Amino acid sequence: MKKIFLSFAIISILSLFSENIFSQKNKFEFLPDGINFLPLRANMQEAKLGILYYPGNANLKVDIGNSMDLFAIHFPDDKSKLTFGVEFMAYASVIGYQQLRLQIDAIDGFFGGSAAYSKLMNDNLFQIRFRIIHNSAHLVDGNWWATEHPRTWRKPGGPIPFTRDFGELIFANNQEFLNSNFRYYLGGAYAVLVRPKEIKRFSALTGLEIHSEKLLPKLLSKPTNIFFAYHLNVAGYPKYTGTNQIQLGIKFGEWQTKGVAFYTSYFSGNNMISEYYNERVNQFGIGFRVDFP
Repeated sequence: MKKIFLSFAIISILSLFSENIFSQKNKFEFLPDGINFLPLRANMQEAKLGILYYPGNANLKVDIGNSMDLFAIHFPDDKSKLTFGVEFMAYASVIGYQQLRLQIDAIDGFFGGSAAYSKLMNDNLFQIRFRIIHNSAHLVDGNWWATEHPRTWRKPGGPIPFTRDFGELIFANNQEFLNSNFRYYLGGAYAVLVRPKEIKRFSALTGLEIHSEKLLPKLLSKPTNIFFAYHLNVAGYPKYTGTNQIQLGIKFGEWQTKGVAFYTSYFSGNNMISEYYNERVNQFGIGFRVDFP
């Protein structure tokens, strides 16, 4: 059943573009510049490189990863393209415990691939992204103590064999309004494999991003983007609830290209560290991120 679902999803998406993909008028590009569908800024399950500091408990969330487009197909109208890429990423919870600093408490790992389609229609850029992602979670050295034998886990009950293999489909629209750029999106995901079994297979997501480079002066000839991002994920862990994240910050550099961002963040919902998925948390953070799409 799982293989049937994945095959149906992939075939359905490719069939939307099959007539155009195999046309000889299309331009094929290997290793295109940039990335077709920029990662959702306030979604925790996107490839990032940076650090988020939580003043409330002095813990850190460390992101390591990136997404990359490997192939691009440019259609003859010069307004649409289809790309295929890969994603490898992880984020870790870094804690201080028993006078030991910077202990890796737990980690979530992700890898998979994606297909993204973009089409410019009048002043709007319409986009679709389909991802297939494997997500697993683990307790690490901050939880395993070499004291008196037997060793014990700091987390009650020990590690959870957490796994979630899912397909995700997102529709997004980009447009300009009042000297700002808006991207709003809506999507859903279905997991073909979940552990523990109490986790629901379906989830939904939506969000909004706003950025403008016209409100602040340039820095060393590079634009300064002020931005706001909001992301809502509705998932069953095990009951369906909403998880929210808000970001407000500044990025130095072009929005679509490499740059450095500083931001504040507020997170409310099920713990983003999957080994603690059934905990509800509220966290304020201060973050730093490097973009190199």
